[in-house]
Amino acid sequence: MNSEKQTDITIVIPAYNEAENIAPLSASLAEAMRGINKTYEVIIVDDGSKDATYDEILKASQTYPQIRGLKFKKNCGQTAAFNAGFEYALGRIVITMDADMQNDPADIPKLLEKMPEFDVVCGIRVKRRDNFVRRASSKIANFVRNLLTKDTIIDTGCSLKAFKAEAARRMKLFSGMHRFFPTLAKMDGYTVTQVPVNHLPRKFGKAKYGVGNRAFRAFCDLMAVRWMQKRHYRYEIENVIQETENRKQKTGNGKEY
Repeated sequence: MNSEKQTDITIVIPAYNEAENIAPLSASLAEAMRGINKTYEVIIVDDGSKDATYDEILKASQTYPQIRGLKFKKNCGQTAAFNAGFEYALGRIVITMDADMQNDPADIPKLLEKMPEFDVVCGIRVKRRDNFVRRASSKIANFVRNLLTKDTIIDTGCSLKAFKAEAARRMKLFSGMHRFFPTLAKMDGYTVTQVPVNHLPRKFGKAKYGVGNRAFRAFCDLMAVRWMQKRHYRYEIENVIQETENRKQKTGNGKEY
């Protein structure tokens, strides 16, 4: 955990070749957070962009001091970007969203309303602003994921989520695991709920992922998560007999118990 002073909320946003969206996104976030009586920071993670994304993050940080930037040496993917944001976050609550401006910052209060009661709050995009192929493939993918993981998450592809910081950092993440954040959190014993949110049309840039370049990989990731569920264990210690100094003493060869 970073030793700097904590804040109430950290918003973590991966960005890959999203230079045109950084300025309007920053302004939109500032407007949305103005009505929330909480301290906050925004961490925008440049996932090895080949355009001027990081330059735009620097410019935005000069206008909005709440903005912090991280830059990867090379493209590592959304899960890595989210994980880096989690590690650097100072917030007691961590909110995730995309940089393409299709998530609406005005929905953040909806997530926060549920946080006292739940550990993770997931957005459900009620009116998708995508083409038919993307909407249909998303529905099929969500159905298959829930069937195999025995979960009930309606829209795992919606990046707008809120986590208690402990829940975000405790998830065991590998490449592609951002699609399974709610399931991974449940495996660790955290509570999850869902709320309807807006979905806005993309104005600048273009989508980085399509059906063809993620379907097979996503299915492999799903099989990995299913294996993790089957192998996952959880235990509770009912009682501990008095600790003894023997546990702290070293053996003759210098090794500790």
